Amino acid sequence: MNRVAHVLAALEALTLITVGLLESFFFRSPELYPIFLIEPDEYDAVALWTRNVGVYNMLMGLAIVVGLVLVHRAQAAAGRAIILTISGMHVVLGVSLVVTAPELWLSAVFEFGLALAVILAIVLPNRRTTTDAPAEPVATPARPAR
Repeated sequence: MNRVAHVLAALEALTLITVGLLESFFFRSPELYPIFLIEPDEYDAVALWTRNVGVYNMLMGLAIVVGLVLVHRAQAAAGRAIILTISGMHVVLGVSLVVTAPELWLSAVFEFGLALAVILAIVLPNRRTTTDAPAEPVATPARPAR
């Protein structure tokens, strides 16, 4: 993985962990209304789901951190697979959010956009190097002299 992919993946992890903390512990804060659009009279009704989604987001962020650690510990394929899986999920979740709650379009675009940027930063450089690299000459065994 290149530096851009590392930075974007770390940013995605930090974002997921931060949003998870906000969802789990601070969703009742009036300052966060623009992010969550939860009215005060809805707090008790949504507490279970908000906390659950918050823990989910924190765990997803930690999974990306594990992926980054694996990339640096000579387990690059496993680390990339974890990061690509989590990012792919958040592309789908971002699209789902904008479809089901258009008023949260900015949150959806950020979720979708950052996750897609991570995927592209990982996949595109690898694709270019594997398709543009000249083919290695194949050595043919020497024929024995007659």
